[in-house]
Parts: sequence; C-alpha cells; structure tokens
Amino acid sequence: EDESEEEPKLKYERLSNGVTEILQKDAASCMTVHEKFLALGTHYGKVYLLDVQGNITQKFDVSPVKINQISLDESGEHMGVCSEDGKVQVFGLYSAEEFHETFDCPIKIVAVHPQFVRSHFKQFVTGGKKLLLYERGWMNRWKPSVLHEGEGNIRNIKWRGHLIAWANNMGVKILDMISKQRITNVPRDDISLRPDMYPCSLCWKDNLTLIIGWGNSVKICSVKERHASEMRDLPNRYVEIVFQFDTEFYVSGLAPLCDQLVILSYVKEISEKTEVECCARPRLDIVQPLPESCEEISSDALTVRGFQENECRDYHLEYSEGESLFYIISPRDVVVAKERDQDDHIDWLLEKKKYEEALMAAEISQKNIKKHKILDIGLAYINHLMEKGEYDLAARKCQKILGKNTELWEFEVYKFKEIGQLKAISRYLPRQDPVLKPLIYEMVLHEFLESDYEGFATLIKEWPGDLYNNTIIVQAVVDHLKKDPQNRTLLRTLAELYTYDQRYGRALEIYLTLRHKDVFQLIHKHNLFSSIRDKIVLLMDFDSEKAVDMLLDNEDKISIDRVVEELENRPELQHVYLHKLFKRDHHKGQRYHEKQISLYAEYDRPNLLPFLRDSTHCPLEKALEICQQRNFVEETVYLLSRMGNSRSALKMIMEELQDVDKAIEFAKEQDDGELWEDLILYSIDKPPFITGLLNNIGTHVDPILLIHRIKEGMKIPNLRDSLVKILQDYNLQILLREGCKKILVADSLSLLKKMHRTQMKGVLVDEENICESCLSPILPSDASKSFSVVVFHCRHMFHRECLPVSNTVSSVQFCNICSAKHRGPGSAVLEMKK
Repeated sequence: EDESEEEPKLKYERLSNGVTEILQKDAASCMTVHEKFLALGTHYGKVYLLDVQGNITQKFDVSPVKINQISLDESGEHMGVCSEDGKVQVFGLYSAEEFHETFDCPIKIVAVHPQFVRSHFKQFVTGGKKLLLYERGWMNRWKPSVLHEGEGNIRNIKWRGHLIAWANNMGVKILDMISKQRITNVPRDDISLRPDMYPCSLCWKDNLTLIIGWGNSVKICSVKERHASEMRDLPNRYVEIVFQFDTEFYVSGLAPLCDQLVILSYVKEISEKTEVECCARPRLDIVQPLPESCEEISSDALTVRGFQENECRDYHLEYSEGESLFYIISPRDVVVAKERDQDDHIDWLLEKKKYEEALMAAEISQKNIKKHKILDIGLAYINHLMEKGEYDLAARKCQKILGKNTELWEFEVYKFKEIGQLKAISRYLPRQDPVLKPLIYEMVLHEFLESDYEGFATLIKEWPGDLYNNTIIVQAVVDHLKKDPQNRTLLRTLAELYTYDQRYGRALEIYLTLRHKDVFQLIHKHNLFSSIRDKIVLLMDFDSEKAVDMLLDNEDKISIDRVVEELENRPELQHVYLHKLFKRDHHKGQRYHEKQISLYAEYDRPNLLPFLRDSTHCPLEKALEICQQRNFVEETVYLLSRMGNSRSALKMIMEELQDVDKAIEFAKEQDDGELWEDLILYSIDKPPFITGLLNNIGTHVDPILLIHRIKEGMKIPNLRDSLVKILQDYNLQILLREGCKKILVADSLSLLKKMHRTQMKGVLVDEENICESCLSPILPSDASKSFSVVVFHCRHMFHRECLPVSNTVSSVQFCNICSAKHRGPGSAVLEMKK
C-alpha cells in the first residue's frame, strides 16, 4: 500500500452506447456540449446528436468530408456546422429555419450568437482565411461583413455575450460586438510550432475572462472597462493578462473548474525500445493558477484508444458548465471526466484500506451517499481490524457500528468466540437498550471464570444481575471454590452474586469472613441489623470506627445495652463504643459512666480527665479511688478540687508534681485567699518556688506579703529579674488605674454637662397643669392677677404659697414628691412669676 499516494480529483468513464458504434466505423473530429445533449462531428461528414449516456437521438449528413466545428446557441435550438469542403450550415433543430453557404476554401470555424433564438440576434461568424459575420436583415436575407483578414487561417473561435475571441496564425483577437471594435491582440508565443498541428485552445470562464492555451503557454485574460479619461481614440474596453505560465507539455484543451483550471495535454516521450520520439498517453491536469506559475493539484494519464497515432490537433476538451463534466475527444474515443463525489471518495478509501476515514466520511455525508451504507462500511472495518489482530479496537468499534442491532451483536460475539477473543469484546457488550440473550453474557462469564478470576469479578461488579441467569453462574463459582476454597476473589464475587439473588445472610457471612469493606454498605442497604446482633465483635474487629458509627446511628435497631453486653468480654472494644457514645451525648450512656472510669484508666488515660470534667453522672468517690490507686495525680487533683478539698489538691500539686506554675494556676482558678496563704507557706523555704511566685502573683496577691517572709540571706534564683517584673507589673497597674480614672472623670464631666443642658431647657406651663399640692390649676383663671409658680426639674409644679418653708440654712428647695430621692431630679428649681 502506497501511503503517499494522493486521491484522484476526477473519475473517468468512456462514453459508450451509440458512440461506440459510431467510432467503430468513423472517427470523431469535433464535439460541442449542451446541458441537454451532445453534438458529435466525424471525419465522414456526419453530425450526431447524443444524450448524456451516448445514445444517438438524431443524425445529420452534412458533408462527405471532415466536420471541423459545431456551434450551439445557449437554448440548444440552433446549430451551426462547418466542414473541410467549405460548407457552412446554420439551422434550427426544432424548426425549418436554415442557412446554407459553400465557400471555395475549407471553413475551420463557425460560431452562432449565444442568443440566436431571439430575432434581433440572428448572427453567426465563420472563419477560413477571413472572419465573416453574417447578420439576417431585411426580407430574411443574410448579409456578410468581414471582421478580420490577412493573418492566415482562422483556427478557433469562441463567442460569449458581446465578445468574440478568435485565433489565427499570428495570435488571439477579441472583438466587442457592441462597439464593433477589436479591443486586443494577444500574440502567439512560440512561432516555431505549426499552428495547424498545435492549434490554439480558447475558453471563456465567464463573460469577461478568457483562457488561452497555445503550445505550452497558458494565459488568463480579463476584459476591463477603460476609464473615460483614458479613452480618446481607444476602445472603451481593454484586456489585462492576470495569469500567465508555461506547461510541461502541449495544450490540447482548457476548461475552468471553480478557481482552478483543467488542462488536456499532448505528451511525447522517447520509446525505450526504439529510442525514437513517440506519442504518449494524453494527460488531464488540474492546476491552480499563480501570477507567474501554477501549482499542480492532480495529474492523470488517460489511456484513450489509439493514442499512439494521435497528434496534438486530434484532441479536444469540452465541458458542461452546470455539472462539472469534462469530455476528452479523440478520433477513436470519447472519455468523460467527472468530479469525484462522496461515494467515489469512500470507494478510494476502502480500496486503500482506510476504513476509519471511510466510516467518518460516510457519517458526515450520510444524506449525499447513494452507493454505500454506513453499516456495511463499519462491518468491513471490524473484519479488517480482526484480520490485523487488533481485537480490542475491533470490539470497541462494535459499540458505535452495531448500535442497537441485537442480531449483529450476537453474530459478532460468536465471531470473537471462534477466534478465542471473547475477553476483548466483554467490556463493550451492551448492558441496556439493547440487551442480548442471557446465553451471550453467560458464555463470556464462563470464559473469564476458566482463565481470569479478577476479570470475572470485575464483570460481575459492572454487569447488572438481570443480564444472565444468576443461579447458573452461582453454581459455576461454587464448583470452582471446591477446587480452591480459600480464593478471596471467588468468595468476594460469590457474595456479590448472593446479594444480587437477595440471599443477604449468605453474602454477609462471606463478607465478614473476608473482612470486606462492603459489609457495612450491605448491612445499611438491606437493613440486616437483625442478622448482626451476634456479630458485633466481628464487625468491631474488622473496622471499629465504622462499626461504632453504624451501631450508634441505628440505636433503635440494636440497643446500647445489647451492644455493651455483646462486648463484655472485649473491654477495649467496649471502651471504643462507650467513648464514641459519650462524645455524641453525655447523658445517653449515663448508667455506664462508672464502668467507663475503669475503661478510660485502662485503655485511654488522655481522655479520662476530659471525661471526668464533662460527666455529671460519674461517682466522684469511685473515680477518686481508681485515680489514687493508679497514682493519676492530675485526675486526683481535679477530683479533690471538685469535691471541695482544694487544700489537699494544692498540697498534692506541690508535693507530687512539684509544679509551681500549675499550683499558681490552680490557686488563680479557685480564687481563695487561704489557698494563696498555703501556697506561700509551702514555698517560703524553696527558692525556685519563690521565684515562680514572684513572677506570677503580682496581679492576685500583694507581693509584699511574700517578700517580708523571705529569710534573710536566702539565695533566690533570678531575684533581681523577679523584682523588676514586680515593679513593672505594679507600674503597669498604676498606669491602668490612672488611665481608667481619667476616662471615668472625662465621662462624668461629659454626662454632667449634658444633664445641665437638659435641665436648663424651658418647661411648658399651660392651663392643663395642676399644682401637685392643692391640685388646683397651676395658672389662675384671671390672667390679670399676679401669681408665682415653682417648677422642679422632675416636672412637678407647685404654687409658691403651697410649698412649705425650708428650715435649712440653704435656700434650695426640694420637690415634696421626690424629696425621698436626695438631690434627685427635683433638687433644682425653675421659678416663674408674674
């Protein structure tokens, strides 16, 4: 397989049927193409109308000699024919309209107006030694006029829109039929080539783009409008050569293909036998024009009949614009080239065994392909992979290719079985929509059970239990366990099978034997708590944390008392359970708190003290007894303190722990002066303790009490630093007190000012107010009378005469009602007189 071979761009087929019959007796000389039919001219002067399959639909005997050219208008209703004996005919294919003329020289070309069907475009041109334009005028008479002469025979002509392009011995001209002006002359490049042997090829790509091929030169010319300021006496159009390049061989025909070119080339080569130049197979190239060169896209050598005797002038290239069909005409053969469609592309990929690409192409172009089916390509791909030994990839492709077709799935599975590759396809078997026959899955499971226990276990875990007959598989596993009863993989798989079969008790026994992590999930999922009442120790031995969590989460199914009873012979597990219970709820297991003291002391001393602190149901005497027996000082200290024996607790700290810091901390917590006194007395003859006290008691006890008791001459470590710290602490306390005092004074002053401002505000007195003593209106009914009113800041009001005379030296009066509040709100007066 040639990996570098490129896919051809075109496909070829011979035009057969009637064409085959014609070319057996005659030879093709020219052809023109219409979208509805073909017109073929022969060397014996016949013109045949053919359908696109090559069947003869009509025949015209035009001349006894070679037909040189056939021209059709765009409608396909009128045809022009010229022959080597000088005859020219223009006639209607579906009407009696006809023109005949015979010239005294061979007529090489004829071209009817593209819109000849219209009455005002009844024009055609012929070419021999002159280029003549025939126009139908008055009384349906044809009037000829010479367009060009004097440069040899006219060799080719193409009429498009209002432009006529023709080639003679000197070059190519273009005539604008509107202005009747010749707008360009493109000279022939290689004058050494005989123009009759290497004729010029012309082709209009569109109404303004002409393609010229002559010899080994190709030019693409663009007709453009000339700017009004440039015209003067020049034609209003001009031609610009936009692309120009040389080819390797001689050009026999040209045709456009989108922005590319199709070139029919005449090839000569040196014979290996005779070492003489001979005619080779013609080539059909697709090229991409560049400004000064071209890029070859594809190149095909064509094996046409009789190519060994053909010359460059014997080949012609015609094309159908609408369908991208290209006709290669030679004397003994007519070959049709077509753009390859998706079916052709897939054919080529399959031929090159590129099945993956073929499958992808078919999926992308599913609506456009007619010949191929995606399923057929996919099955061929699977077979190809299996032939190459790529079984895993073949199995993987089955998922996509076989889809939901159960028959094909089962057929492919048996193919994998025949070559011993059931394992390869096992991972890709469908498990739902579709589901295959149970026999298929059982066959795969038996294959694994015979050779791969781990793979068997994986399939049992991944496959739903309803895919196969569970009883059959269970029996098969049991039979294998008879040979290897301790095989953990088989035991675990058997437990899963029992679970699928809802035989949870058997599954639980196996899981517990294996100490398998899924045992807890099985219990939860299927509510097997009644089955584990006598298996609590096994569960705790396997995973105490998960077991305890499960038991505590399901107290309603297995009671605390039952669990404690089951764990009676395993106190270490009993402690784990009760500890977790206490963490969750301090009161649920209160009846076991006394038992827990011993369990903590034995298995978990770090948590004993927190337990003693948090438990309110713990018997303190029992706890103290156990702690004293085991010499647990910290716990004993806590218990003594909690029982009110703080002095004994402090003594134990000092004597047993000899930790002054802890003793000080304990004294701070108790905040008892007697404890501080005991602490000082105990420490007074111990210099290190004195240092600790000096450093820590400054904020709780006057350090002077301690300093006065220190014996003269006693050496105390770091005494200077301790004294400095005491002074610093004292200074700090003084500063704090002064700061607090300043804050208090400032706040008091601020509040006093605020109160003063409030009390100095006016008080509204009106007719509704009454005297709090005589209860009569505070204001007299006769406003002309003089009156005197006293209003206290408590808002109580009195007539002056109703107030008692003050017996105090101070003249300050007080509200009778508020007098109980000495200097309260009623201690100040607003007096109102009139």
